[in-house]
Amino acid sequence: MDSRVRIKDQWSEQRLFSQRTIGAFVVIAWLVIILIGRLVFLQVVRHDYYVELSQGNRVRQDPIPASRGLILDRNGKVLADNEPAYTLELIREQVPDLNDTIKRLAALGLVDADEIDDTRRMVMSRRSFDNVPVRLRLTDEEIGRFAVHRFQFQGVDLATRQTRHYPYGELGVHALGYVSAISEQDMEHIDHAAYAGTALIGKLGVESSYEKQLHGANGFHEILVNAQGRSVQRQGAYAPDLHLQPPVAGDNLVTSIDLATQQAAEEGLGAHRGAVVAIDPSNGDVLALASMPGFDPATFARGLSRSEYAALAQDDDKPLFNRALRGTYPSGSTIKPALGLVALTDHVIEADRKVLCNGIFTLPGSAHQFRADKNEPRGLLDLPEAIARSSDVYFYKLATNMGIDRIVAGLAPFGYGQLTGIDISGEKAGLLPSPAWKERVYKQPWFPGETVNMGIGQGYLLVTPLQLAHIAGVLAERGRSFRPRLVKGIRDADGQVQSLAPVEEQAVSGISEADWTTVIDAMIGTTHCAAYCGTGAIAFKGAAYNAGGKTGTAQVYTVAQNAKYNAKSVPDTLRDHAWFIAFAPAEAPKIAVAVLVENAGFGASNAAPIARKVMDTYLLGQETPKPLVTAKAASDAND
Repeated sequence: MDSRVRIKDQWSEQRLFSQRTIGAFVVIAWLVIILIGRLVFLQVVRHDYYVELSQGNRVRQDPIPASRGLILDRNGKVLADNEPAYTLELIREQVPDLNDTIKRLAALGLVDADEIDDTRRMVMSRRSFDNVPVRLRLTDEEIGRFAVHRFQFQGVDLATRQTRHYPYGELGVHALGYVSAISEQDMEHIDHAAYAGTALIGKLGVESSYEKQLHGANGFHEILVNAQGRSVQRQGAYAPDLHLQPPVAGDNLVTSIDLATQQAAEEGLGAHRGAVVAIDPSNGDVLALASMPGFDPATFARGLSRSEYAALAQDDDKPLFNRALRGTYPSGSTIKPALGLVALTDHVIEADRKVLCNGIFTLPGSAHQFRADKNEPRGLLDLPEAIARSSDVYFYKLATNMGIDRIVAGLAPFGYGQLTGIDISGEKAGLLPSPAWKERVYKQPWFPGETVNMGIGQGYLLVTPLQLAHIAGVLAERGRSFRPRLVKGIRDADGQVQSLAPVEEQAVSGISEADWTTVIDAMIGTTHCAAYCGTGAIAFKGAAYNAGGKTGTAQVYTVAQNAKYNAKSVPDTLRDHAWFIAFAPAEAPKIAVAVLVENAGFGASNAAPIARKVMDTYLLGQETPKPLVTAKAASDAND
């Protein structure tokens, strides 16, 4: 057994304890120094910054929406402006139960019952402190109904906002577009801060494409609030210096639209489905862009219910469809002037060479007959007469001699199969078919009979009314081409207009002046009676100006070889479309027009008179239409 006894080393233990005490003291001292330093930094160095933040907890910035810019016609007539209206707005962070609140608003008839979920999603997509409009443009009866129950809806209140007003109702709606409530999709690509307090955003047309210019810049004003977020005059002795940043109104846009011409185009179409586009060929200004039927843009500004929108979307006449930009149709015989120019330039035919037209054409070795209308001119025709009197057989033969490759190469510079580049969205390019296109799409070769059909603008070829108006302008300008535009300038607060320069595109080149004169004289012959009467002569009888034109009738379906087309025996939607293109005055064109009337038959009798009405209005002058008088405006006037 080990009898040794271990003696405790007090000095070592005391030394260890002292070292640990000193270490702890050093750590505590450093922590105290850091704490004091942090306090000095917060209380002295960053004093002003944190005072501003603390004030921000008591001072709230409320947005002041900018006034949306006006849209004017080329003569300064107001096409779209603003007027005050009451909206029902909700601030999510102040609402105890969002779902219950929306349901109770629906029970009062202030929110559509079918849109409860949509409304909730829309509110949730915005910032919690944003004023979110859940109902736009309340009626007096709805305002009173909510006022009675206002105490039941914490975080919901009425607000006075500006809403969009269209003085001429449906007039020009497919050109101007409309505004409607900011949707969930809109929230994905807009600056949330820039649209705080804003209820509406542009949809379609000028309203959409020029949203940035029309929107302006929102302002704000600061208000003092208490812990519950309520506005107060002061909090004890605290009375901050509240700031006001005024909004900057959106730009006023001057469009190229001529109000009287636009009205003439829409009145000309009347109850028919169709489109009219009128362009100044010297600069690309769109004087009229009509697509019928239309719709009232004010219904979107006040907010459409799901059922109301469904009724518009499912309407057989497609009022929401912009036929002028997006409607694609066979061009019919309107292709003949451009095709004639290509043939003359490539020396496929001489202008004065006579070709026998007997109403029927067959390809060598084929029994298939390409027929012409019963009123088609018969006998020997040269190119000018074939254009003016619209001989199908002449152009069946001409297209066959030219071949599809030469046709495609020659028509492309005029703009067939291409976007015009107009300054609003939604345009379609139409289709200029080729053997390579058919092989790619259908995996089939190009057949000779398809070239024959191209000679009269049938088959796969598709154009839009805007595209044909642009092509008519190129013909009028003998090859010069300008990009179509709806906005030509910006007007400032002093009424001064900053004009936007027109954009000139690549011209159609390589065509001799003599060939231009031949085809343009043939188009003038279309609207006159001399040695013969052109197909548009009746519509332009007695006109105070010379016009060049071309009629067109586009087949909607193919008539069997052993059958005859009878408009009375086929459904309305299968009847031929009526086309007419024109420009005037022929010597120095100021307007080029394309008119399409769906399922109306012959262009000479159904489209040419509309073009005449549009041209008379623009060239000879007509009283500008008066704004619509709404029931509210009439009541105010009586007061």
